[in-house]
Amino acid sequence: MKISYNWLKNYVPTNLPPEQVAHLLTFGGLEVEGMEVVETLKGGLRHYYVGQVLSCEPHPDSDHLSLTAVEVGFESPLNIVCGAPNVAKGQKVIVATIGAKVYTNETEWFEIKKTKLRGAVSEGMICSEKELGLSDNHDGIKVLDADAKVGQTAKDYFNIAEDCVFEIGLTPNRSDAASHIGVARDLVAILNTQSKEKVFAINYPSVDDFQTEDEDYDIDIKIDTSLCSRYAALAIKDVKIEDSPSWLKDKLRLIGLKPVNNVVDVTNYVLMETGQPLHAFDLDKVAGKAIEVKTLPKGTKFVTLDGEPRELNGKEAMVCNADEAMCMGGIYGGQHSGVSADTTNILIESAYFNPVVIRKASKYHNLKTDASFRFERGGDPNVVIYALKRAALLIKEIANGKTASKIIDVYPAKIESAKIELNYAQMDNLIGKQIDREVVKLILTSLEMTIEKECESGLSVSVPTNKVDVTRECDLIEEILRIYGYNNVEISSSVKSSLSYEQKPNKDKIKNIVSDFLASCGFNETMNNSLTKIAYYENNIAFPLEQSVYVLNALSKDLGVMRQTLLYGSLETISYNINRKVGNIKIFEFGNCYKKNIENAQDPVITKRYDERIHLAVAITGNLHEETWQEKARKADFFYLKNVVINVLQRLRLDISRFGVENANDTYFEEGLQIVNKDNGKVLVSFGKLNSKVCKDFDIKQDVYYADFAWDLVIKALSKKEIKSQELVKFPEVRRDLALVVDKDVSFVQIEQTAYQYEKRLLQKISLFDVYQGEKLENDKKQYAVSFILQDKEKTLTDKQIEAIMDKLLKGFEQKLGAKLR
Repeated sequence: MKISYNWLKNYVPTNLPPEQVAHLLTFGGLEVEGMEVVETLKGGLRHYYVGQVLSCEPHPDSDHLSLTAVEVGFESPLNIVCGAPNVAKGQKVIVATIGAKVYTNETEWFEIKKTKLRGAVSEGMICSEKELGLSDNHDGIKVLDADAKVGQTAKDYFNIAEDCVFEIGLTPNRSDAASHIGVARDLVAILNTQSKEKVFAINYPSVDDFQTEDEDYDIDIKIDTSLCSRYAALAIKDVKIEDSPSWLKDKLRLIGLKPVNNVVDVTNYVLMETGQPLHAFDLDKVAGKAIEVKTLPKGTKFVTLDGEPRELNGKEAMVCNADEAMCMGGIYGGQHSGVSADTTNILIESAYFNPVVIRKASKYHNLKTDASFRFERGGDPNVVIYALKRAALLIKEIANGKTASKIIDVYPAKIESAKIELNYAQMDNLIGKQIDREVVKLILTSLEMTIEKECESGLSVSVPTNKVDVTRECDLIEEILRIYGYNNVEISSSVKSSLSYEQKPNKDKIKNIVSDFLASCGFNETMNNSLTKIAYYENNIAFPLEQSVYVLNALSKDLGVMRQTLLYGSLETISYNINRKVGNIKIFEFGNCYKKNIENAQDPVITKRYDERIHLAVAITGNLHEETWQEKARKADFFYLKNVVINVLQRLRLDISRFGVENANDTYFEEGLQIVNKDNGKVLVSFGKLNSKVCKDFDIKQDVYYADFAWDLVIKALSKKEIKSQELVKFPEVRRDLALVVDKDVSFVQIEQTAYQYEKRLLQKISLFDVYQGEKLENDKKQYAVSFILQDKEKTLTDKQIEAIMDKLLKGFEQKLGAKLR
């Protein structure tokens, strides 16, 4: 939000420099994010001068260009090639000389340079009103009055003013500060607090001169109070629509608004002054001289001021006359009811619309206007009439209008000021410091709050309706502290603490352990949005759309549902990086996943209708490391991912032998495994190579390997036992190797599980160190070379014991898996 420093000083009598004002506003909670020195005309017309055309001859090689000599007060006249049809000898004009910047819009410009046009030298440009930024008229050059002084700078000739504009980052709860008077209110409170007396007060523009001159019109107004709580209107006749005076246009330009005409400019001026949006209708187009605020049927077409036809959803607050809609209330006017050059009678609207209705309609139609910005935050119903009178007086002054009706004010249920009891002891406890009671009262009254009752223990305060976010005692205390200054609350020299019981296992600590482990292995942590695209779950077998949790009033279909899986966020990250030439990627993400419990969809307990669980996603693609002179680059593969998964579980002291390993049944894997808890059959982690169709949907052409940990189940599976140390085993390990010929569909996991079934006590470790398939074996066979580590913790194993164990294992492999020793 832009606030003009000079404009602000109209309401606060202070000569503080802009930097100090910015500091005070930020100090009080209105953060000034930037300051800019601006001129009423972009660029300030530097290197522009008043000139006189000394000669004007047709260009010999053109039928529309003229060769001119223009005196601008330099040592010699400038030769300028001009294409304007109205240029003539003797005219006083504005000349952009070499080095001048000509703005084509707010951000784009070109610089005047010495050049040749059709062989003739041109040392500048004679300007039209559009090139000067005065209007959109570029039919010809701007001709000045005969008494204009040659050589005078254009900046002085047009009285271009400079100002400092603050860019304020207004938080959604501060609708009271969405105007110059609102900001002035905070500034006054801060200045008074620092002075410790009520030295400053806001200079409100007076509306005492307002009066009804004629009562030619009686407007019938009806409102739906669920859409609009208050609606006021005033008819003004005999207005003359023309350009606004310079002072008004300059005010608007400085804060980035484009002047339109005197009536529209007044409504914008009052909006920026008071924070109350107004709208001007052509009164002669108000059919039946009736206004009704209501909804229209879904699908109704309505053309807004920008010429765009919009289809209504049936929930907008539409301002209608007896025949048709005229305005999307609180957001945007209609194309056919606004003020035009032919308008002579107008109807000014000042209303208080339901913030929720405005916010939903604004988002639905993707229409963000200065009016919707304020209404959706909650306006002030009690500034409606003041703003209407203020606008009427300005229109009377600059458009020669006459009031042609009484102010019609429809306000069925008055919105009362909030009454709050402030307890001093509670205030001191929340702030952590005792603030002088007189300073507290000074802050409240400077913010235009009324102290209705006072006692030793506290105050009874009436909060004005512009403070929509101040409804509780803690809100009132926050207002006091905001103006008093958070920086003025000293940090205590003592620290108070209490012992707290920590539930085991500590989920945050476990999460950090795994995060640190993965980071040490070269993985980067990602964080993706929990809101995701509806399209991901359409015709999705693994994650059905029916189980998606939809977002009410979603900003777009790209943010339409809560994610059921971390998979698509990981693929978005991979795709984004690959498109930017980063193809070697190792990432992980902790995040919540959400789904609807179809079987409990109608359960009265809302928490049973939905399921929210934490998952850990790990994704790898590309090369595991770059090629060096010592070794070649190695591509990511299934076995590397498996190793990462096993190491994560082992880092958490999970005994892999406790779990079963099966082929993954997730449809998005081309090949994969899942580790299953044998006790309940639930999958702790599934991992594998993603199928090409899933990757293709994200324009990923390289292999991606992905693991999904059901983190809540992993936490439940953790051992509750404390870590204990023990003496190292003194007796040696023994290794024996077997070359086993098995069927192609037999996995190493089956061999591992079978071995532990036949020997649990002395078998310490099993490793696969070679796999062979070739012409020396049958087509449906393969060979596993497997090592077995045996160890007795109490004595040295004898050859007899070792042979007995190996014979037992071999028989087990033959019986269970059909394996043969090669």
